[in-house]
Amino acid sequence: MTTTLRPAEPLQQHPDGTRSRRYQVCVNSRPVGKIHLGTSPSLGASVARIINLRIAEPDRRRGRGTVAALAAEEVARSWGCSRIEVLVPAEAEAALRLVGALGYTLRNRGMEKRLGDTPPELPPGSDARPMTPAEFDAWQEYESEQYAREWIEQGVPEADAYAKSRRDHEMLLPRGLESDGMVFSVLEHEGTRVGTLWLALQETKAFVFDVEADAAHRGRGHGRTLMLLAERQAVGSGRLVLGLNVFAGNAPAERLYESLGYETTRSAFIKPLL
Repeated sequence: MTTTLRPAEPLQQHPDGTRSRRYQVCVNSRPVGKIHLGTSPSLGASVARIINLRIAEPDRRRGRGTVAALAAEEVARSWGCSRIEVLVPAEAEAALRLVGALGYTLRNRGMEKRLGDTPPELPPGSDARPMTPAEFDAWQEYESEQYAREWIEQGVPEADAYAKSRRDHEMLLPRGLESDGMVFSVLEHEGTRVGTLWLALQETKAFVFDVEADAAHRGRGHGRTLMLLAERQAVGSGRLVLGLNVFAGNAPAERLYESLGYETTRSAFIKPLL
């Protein structure tokens, strides 16, 4: 039996510069599923993305999804893509097995925690204050560089990583320190600055975009205190779900978030197209 992809629509060119196309997954010309392939809106035209892949129930567990995903890689190569990514919900166990079998590697995880109604207390001696404009300018220059470096470490070409950093910060912080829904805090312990927090108050939840203990004060529990501060600010604003992103390989951060009760909601996997 031969599994192929049959275009279900013309190639779509979107205003944000991405492209996409839907295909039927066929076995000997018989439709058995669907796949939606596109390019990444955040990483550019060189990165393809499997947006959705679904095989009809009677044809599952027969390798149809595996062959369809491999065929999608060939389409991505014809588009000039050098890598392909896929986002997998935590509960999609079959999809997690599939990406593992196809040689994808974990790039980053989205995590969330449901919060109680009572804001957590900060440890004795710890307090928070708003970031000043001067502190924000220095922080943003440093954080933009670190953000780009994180993507470079994940295999993103340097030029693309710096372009993503500029683009993301322009989108999220159009008014800098005064951008709507953004809270920038400095954590102090016994009067000394020990770390910073960037929290976004979204419509139904809060999201930690950046949290970092200052280099001279790491290994003393201030990272945990910063996360408690994020929970405190989220609950105080009426958001009872707090989300964050963690890159694969950042073991200290992963251990911290898991110890605080955060659970993975979805994982992003990446594969080079050789």
